Amino acid sequence: MQTRELDVRGAHAFTPAVFPDERGLFVAPYQHSEFVRVVGGPLFPVAQTGHSLSRRGVIRGIHFTRTPPGMATYVHCARGSALDLVVDLRVGSPTFGRWDALRLDTVSFRAVHLPVGVGHAFQALEDDTVMQYLLSGGYVPEDEKAVSVFDPALGLPLLDGLPRILSPRDQEAPTLAVAERSGLLPEYETCVRLDARLHGATLSRAGGHNG
Repeated sequence: MQTRELDVRGAHAFTPAVFPDERGLFVAPYQHSEFVRVVGGPLFPVAQTGHSLSRRGVIRGIHFTRTPPGMATYVHCARGSALDLVVDLRVGSPTFGRWDALRLDTVSFRAVHLPVGVGHAFQALEDDTVMQYLLSGGYVPEDEKAVSVFDPALGLPLLDGLPRILSPRDQEAPTLAVAERSGLLPEYETCVRLDARLHGATLSRAGGHNG
């Protein structure tokens, strides 16, 4: 498995080896030993799994969970392909307002780990794109928040030439600056503490990860 720390502090991409044969293929998008080596502790206790199916052009996000309680996520694309976007929404983070973008698909089966407080969005690049999630918490509607994926201050690299299909909530989401002024965004130090608890308090770096 190849790993890479993203431009958002504490977020990582994991790209597993793929083993094809005449029957099809086998791949392991999550591998405990590699996760522990890179992050410094085991994966968070999984409270819920998620499965989203999206048409070509669907944009979901930028989503995050009110902190506390906060939520950590491990996500990969199980069918189709998507432009995945990881955005640092943690006020006080050394990478606050920064983002990273990568393609998730069924060629690489790359997965992304997002620590508590980091926002997530994606743009589906083809019909029937399936994203699968491991989540550290359950769904509580009043805790689920969003920041606009179209915020010009963020400048996310959404692809042109695709329809743009969003939920009403995502269409009406505030910019990062408005969300910060409204007190909606998570505090970095709170996120680091919650993330350390999820990983068994074994994280050793100020950013919460060994990278």
